[in-house]
Amino acid sequence: MGTLSLWAVLCESKRIINAHSRHFLALSVIFLLPLSFSLIVSPTLLLLFDPSPAKSTSSRLHVLLRLTTTTSSHHTHHQPHPQLTLTSLLFPLCFSIFLFLTSIGALSSITHSVLHGFFGRPVKLHSALLSILSSFLPLLSTHFFSHLLLLLPLLPLLFIPPPSSSSPLIQTILYFFLLILLTILLVNLRVSWTLAPVIAVAESSYALRPLRRSAALVRTMKPLAASTILFFGLLEGLLLWSSSVLVTSGGVGAWWKDWAVVLQIVLTSTTLMVLMLYHTAADTVLYMYCKAVHGELAVEIAEEFAREYVSLPFDEEKVPHVVSVVPRVSV
Repeated sequence: MGTLSLWAVLCESKRIINAHSRHFLALSVIFLLPLSFSLIVSPTLLLLFDPSPAKSTSSRLHVLLRLTTTTSSHHTHHQPHPQLTLTSLLFPLCFSIFLFLTSIGALSSITHSVLHGFFGRPVKLHSALLSILSSFLPLLSTHFFSHLLLLLPLLPLLFIPPPSSSSPLIQTILYFFLLILLTILLVNLRVSWTLAPVIAVAESSYALRPLRRSAALVRTMKPLAASTILFFGLLEGLLLWSSSVLVTSGGVGAWWKDWAVVLQIVLTSTTLMVLMLYHTAADTVLYMYCKAVHGELAVEIAEEFAREYVSLPFDEEKVPHVVSVVPRVSV
């Protein structure tokens, strides 16, 4: 029996997804595919609606002039076009709201489904979609407080000017030492709070409670949690970086004319969709493993899964194994 590792988490996630492949495919197409495609084409879209002259290109100007030439030709020499200014302000806001709502839907529905699949319960599409309503406020409050607390350690940097070539050596050393300390703190908080979204969905807890609960569960499993974040973060970041180079290399607004580029974007979006699906499933499986290691599942198993076989990791730092839970019979 091997040690509990990232490979064990991935294998358990794969088992659950394969057991309900059509269900998770439907959730991925509804939520993750639009999310992944939007993230990939976002550099082009943001540049297209960016009014900054420094970022203008001939392709972008051509697209904008073609869209607005019939309505703004008599204003071009007097004042900026109001529609362009309004669009440049509203588009990033609407785009961000769309990404957030899509990610909330994906996170809540997939987490709900993985939890049911982990226990062998029926996994149904309508119940997964309904879980979004009950999980929306917990996830919203958890995201708000987690990002707020992650930004607080960065406040001292606003009052400390960065060192320049004429700054004393001791000031430069202290500044970079502070940066290192803040980086270590932020990384530690990110690892400690990796289960907070899953807890917000699974336990319907709000605000700071999922953060504290996640830190308590992950305390003895930080290497595994960090490896999960690093593994998926590197793969997803590499895909996003390569796709951003791809869609902007041919000029803003022109990439869609190249069928080879379009095909690559479709393949990249699909790959990113699969990665995000497995990332969410892996975090949910890690949550269940942490609960089992802390001995929190014994009562639930005894009550709900009597006389059934359940795959759960009851030995600390061991891979899951099959156990039989039989109720005690009084004589």
